[in-house]
Amino acid sequence: MTGPARKPKTGDVLRLTRAASVQFARPITVRVIRILDWPTYDGWLWLDGYELNAARDAVARRSLFVMPAGLIWETSPAPAPASGRTARRPVARTPLRVG
Repeated sequence: MTGPARKPKTGDVLRLTRAASVQFARPITVRVIRILDWPTYDGWLWLDGYELNAARDAVARRSLFVMPAGLIWETSPAPAPASGRTARRPVARTPLRVG
């Protein structure tokens, strides 16, 4: 990659792997809350975010130390797993007699 690494912003959904930090031996998905203004090494940053599960539900809030050059932006949400529910049918509406 040439030039400076792209910086995350609030609302971004990121996939964090070992490329972002060695702490992510098992990759995780995170929705960014904010970028923290904490002192750090050159080329690294702290971010606050929600760790997401496969259904895209927030399961933990985390402060993470990452290298922006290793972040992977997820462009579209992953499809939710099939829940086994059937499609809802509209309710039949009939006039109601009053009085």
